[in-house]
Amino acid sequence: MTVKDVKSKQELDNIVKDGSPVMVHFWASWCEASKHMDQVFNHLSGDFPLAHFLRVEAEEQPEISEAYSVSAVPYFVFLKDGKTVDTLEGAYPSELANKVSKIVGSIHAGEPAAPASLGMAAGPSVLEAVQDLAKIDNSASGKTHPQASAGISDSLKARLEKLIRSHPIMLFMKGNPEQPQCGFSEKAVEILKAENVKFGTFDILSDNEVREGLKKFSNWPTYPQLYCNGELLGGSDIIIAMHEGGELKQAFADHGVGNDDVSKSTVAGPNGQQAGVTNSTGLSLALTSRLENLINSAPVMLFMKGNPDEPRCGFSRKVVEILKEEKVDFKTFDILSDDEVRQGLKVHSNWSSYPQLYIKGELIGGSDIVLEMQKSGELEKVLVEKGIMSLEDRLKKLVSSKPVMLFMKGTPDAPRCGFSSKVVNALKEEGVKFGSFDILSDEEVRQGLKTFSNWPTFPQLYYKGELIGGCDIILELKSNGELAS
Repeated sequence: MTVKDVKSKQELDNIVKDGSPVMVHFWASWCEASKHMDQVFNHLSGDFPLAHFLRVEAEEQPEISEAYSVSAVPYFVFLKDGKTVDTLEGAYPSELANKVSKIVGSIHAGEPAAPASLGMAAGPSVLEAVQDLAKIDNSASGKTHPQASAGISDSLKARLEKLIRSHPIMLFMKGNPEQPQCGFSEKAVEILKAENVKFGTFDILSDNEVREGLKKFSNWPTYPQLYCNGELLGGSDIIIAMHEGGELKQAFADHGVGNDDVSKSTVAGPNGQQAGVTNSTGLSLALTSRLENLINSAPVMLFMKGNPDEPRCGFSRKVVEILKEEKVDFKTFDILSDDEVRQGLKVHSNWSSYPQLYIKGELIGGSDIVLEMQKSGELEKVLVEKGIMSLEDRLKKLVSSKPVMLFMKGTPDAPRCGFSSKVVNALKEEGVKFGSFDILSDEEVRQGLKTFSNWPTFPQLYYKGELIGGCDIILELKSNGELAS
């Protein structure tokens, strides 16, 4: 059975109703991981012809995304007998295959549930791309971080910078334009030829140092990678989307490069800079100034689709909910109301999708990153560092984040001191469910909590936001039979 694109919630509901196994892939056109996982998803659909394999473009179908609590892509929902039985978030091909097999059954009777499509039908290029993606944070958000080049030798960094800037338009690909070695590279070459631009290429299969180094340098895990005037535009899915939307030609023009007509139309300034255009992005000085003013118009600024009362996509809605949960005052800008801002901000911040969250003028990320930061406590930490939230407010939220909350050295599975280990064992023996925070992971919390609770050592156990005590008190409560009650 082939993968079917779902266009409405009603259509999806009708398919789910019949009770057959249903696999749904929520994806986004800008997400590199979605592209590669979609290849695996397609091959799995051929191995399991009795199941429904459906694809939902998450941002275009906010009603469906919201119904299934989708906040990041790629995201998979598995249904059977009309009910959701499992989910998977991120680029994990083996896990995807195993979950499908578990719900539908093995491919052939008597065979194990791990489908052969991962090793054969999917092909090595797809697997390699997905495995590369699985090694990173699975956010696959499309942002490049210059600081990601940490860990690369100065000599390699200099070589990569020289290669990236060796042509105004530079494509790092598998193979060469005459003989591409993967479908994604071949598609990128076709698009550049269709755009009628001159471009240089580098075969990353010919040099493993460049191949591995460039992933870290640009914080982009797959190939091809397209650069314009030294700036990463993205991989194959972004190149395709920009080409089909007419944005790729504009991006080249904004950077002052492209075909002969574009090149001749540029006007050089006194320092060789295009007149009225910033060196770093190629955007006009007027637009750059406007974008910076918008970004800095509030300490916490969210560029989203719609507004907080009526978000126009599930990802925007999720970030609004997170900011409200954090009790943060924030201002928003509806990028659907101004195409100049919508397109310009992508280039200015080198971030290809929306929403975009800024704190004190600094880009934090999109919905997947904001969600992950909230889950890990990193968002609150940043808010404190930026002066948006006080340390006391953060500590109050932390100690009340679970009914029973333990601040310890290490984690319940791997305590880093004997006292923490004893308290963990005591709580487990009493059957008490509890949350924990590793104070070794955050010096600000470690020192701040001592003052906040007037308790100088760790572990510290809290119940409904109130301090119970440390190791000796907990053990005494347990021995008296009072801990559980």
